Amino acid sequence: MIKVLSLFDGISGARQALKELNIDCEYYACEIDKYAIQVAKNNHPDIIHIGDVKGIEFEDGYIFYNQNNDPMKNGGSFKNNIDLLIGGSPCQDLSIAKKDRKGLNGERSSLFYEYLRILNRAKPKYFILENVNSMKKEWRDKISKLLGVEPIMINSALLTAQMRKRLYWTNIPNIQQPQDKNVVLKDIIESGDTERLKSYCITATYSRACPEDYFNHGQRQLIFKKPVRIGYFNKGGQGDRIYSVDGKSVCLSANGGGRGAKTGLYQIKDLVRKLTPNECARLQGFPDNYCQGISNTQAYKCFGNSFTVPVIKHILQQLNLF
Repeated sequence: MIKVLSLFDGISGARQALKELNIDCEYYACEIDKYAIQVAKNNHPDIIHIGDVKGIEFEDGYIFYNQNNDPMKNGGSFKNNIDLLIGGSPCQDLSIAKKDRKGLNGERSSLFYEYLRILNRAKPKYFILENVNSMKKEWRDKISKLLGVEPIMINSALLTAQMRKRLYWTNIPNIQQPQDKNVVLKDIIESGDTERLKSYCITATYSRACPEDYFNHGQRQLIFKKPVRIGYFNKGGQGDRIYSVDGKSVCLSANGGGRGAKTGLYQIKDLVRKLTPNECARLQGFPDNYCQGISNTQAYKCFGNSFTVPVIKHILQQLNLF
């Protein structure tokens, strides 16, 4: 059995990876989102949730948790003999998706320093830190210097049907790129059609997905219901086409301009839909119904904040402990 401390645990993607690898573990999880905790407990009742990372302290060979002066939370302790420290510190202030991002000085992404503090105090045998690939080079270099290792960039698209580039800092040796499993979006959707081989990245804000995001900004994946052209707006150019839901789309235009020039304007009603929670689960490598019991909005948030399970499995398979 190995002892795992998971920071920013979310819905316990790391625990799911260990389960699928048949690795017996004693698993401690730091998480504060009540919906994520509910999902993790539903799927992995053996997890020991220990609250906020800021409430972790070290003394006399033990880790004490919930030490952040919150009288509503019960504290405890366990021996500091961690085999694996893993976490994906918040990326909101690092991601290119956020304007005026403050990087490691931002309110959310500065929690990286909590990961670093616990890493330096716990001194685990192995560690993994995950974060977005789109961060500025200066922030990537700073994290690398503080952790003492360079990251490997792995795109989840190699193992799932989702484009999701992430950096993984780890002292686990010999991590290589995984072999492409050639999974495409059509393989995992429950109904409908898509013109893309891989889904756009699922994020915590996926519940806001709308046609404008998809057609104009290339984000927040939508699924089509087999459209066919039925008419035109204005002058009748390619960007003015209207489609219905009863046939196939015309070919995507690689060099189209704005508005609907790449695919034409669509008759939106009953034409597109969001991914279902189960489809999002599949994009992140979780079993179907993993987030049952919470609303779709919360499920989308949970999946968007999570690890891609097959990528974590790929990394953990290199541990000589196993």
